Amino acid sequence: MEEAKPVHDIDILLVDDEADFRVVIAKRLGRRGIRVHEAPGGEEALRLLEETPLDVVVMDIKMPGMSGIDALRRIKERHPVAEVILLTGHANTQDGVDGIKSGAFDYLSKPVELEHLIRKITQAHNKIGRFRSARQEAEFRERVKQQMVVAERLVALGTMASGVAHEINNPLAIIQDAAGWLRQILAKPEMEDMPRRGDFEKALDRIHNAVQRARVVTHQLLQVVRTQSTELSDPTRMRAVDLKQLVEESISLVESEAESKGIKILVESAEPPPSAWTDPYQLLQVLLNLLANSIQATGAGGRITIALRASLEEAKVEVNDTGSGISKENLNRIFEPFFTTKGVGEGTGMGLYVSWGIVSKLGGLIAVESQVGQGSTFTITLPVKR
Repeated sequence: MEEAKPVHDIDILLVDDEADFRVVIAKRLGRRGIRVHEAPGGEEALRLLEETPLDVVVMDIKMPGMSGIDALRRIKERHPVAEVILLTGHANTQDGVDGIKSGAFDYLSKPVELEHLIRKITQAHNKIGRFRSARQEAEFRERVKQQMVVAERLVALGTMASGVAHEINNPLAIIQDAAGWLRQILAKPEMEDMPRRGDFEKALDRIHNAVQRARVVTHQLLQVVRTQSTELSDPTRMRAVDLKQLVEESISLVESEAESKGIKILVESAEPPPSAWTDPYQLLQVLLNLLANSIQATGAGGRITIALRASLEEAKVEVNDTGSGISKENLNRIFEPFFTTKGVGEGTGMGLYVSWGIVSKLGGLIAVESQVGQGSTFTITLPVKR
């Protein structure tokens, strides 16, 4: 007789008030590669499911205290993805039918035929896998759809911003020249005793600082537009990049600032370290911007964690901080130009917009999840292959 094939990577919860029955079934299923957790009743099963979520539950209907049907209903309320296979006596098949109506995957009659039980467990496990795959695909499609909407809006804003930047630069130069000319006049010997000279000098300092700030903004605007409207400046820089090495390089550039605030920066990476097909110089700019934002948002004693993971098709860099977080109403605007939650003079609102433009041009996606008071996670997704 051909030996039955083992079943792998399935954990189940076996619920039955008869200890001897549980021991026998658990041992026989264990030989087939199914990991079995045990509970003597419905209350204990619910407690175990809260501690260790398990996808498939095999449960007797007739138990003292909470019945299997009542336990089933509470399991489906708390763990809607879980599938429950009910066990009933030959004379109580109506209980099994009632269980199906309450959301059970199926019911089997005792004494249980092992191969039949294994088939049902496998079918239930596969159903959950299909459901999760479909949900992940739907979530991915929704993220891509949102990214496309944001992309269209940002490209339009970037085109407009380019014109604004060019128009602003000329009057900025005039203002700066005029302020410099006035400063030269104030420096003349005959102006030493000029009334309120100090007030004039302070005003000229404010003009100079404002012009410099405006120039930073226009420079960032033009940088974004160049990133979005042209190909990468040097396609030969695209190559397979060791993400862990690049992350460690970015950390070294901000480490002193983080240490001054008592913030720890940690790296979590699989071995061997994942790689991505990208431009290391542009990706480094994005990482530095995300780290700078996280350091500014995180209080003393906080933590920033950079997690690296990859599949055959894509690599992910997650920058997670324990900072102040971002409110829900601001999440959809976080990548817009000039949008910032920082105070006046603390930021231009262009950093994340620039980062979005770079990552998009590199063929990737950038997304954010955040909760106020708990921190934020920025996730960069990049292709692994050329």
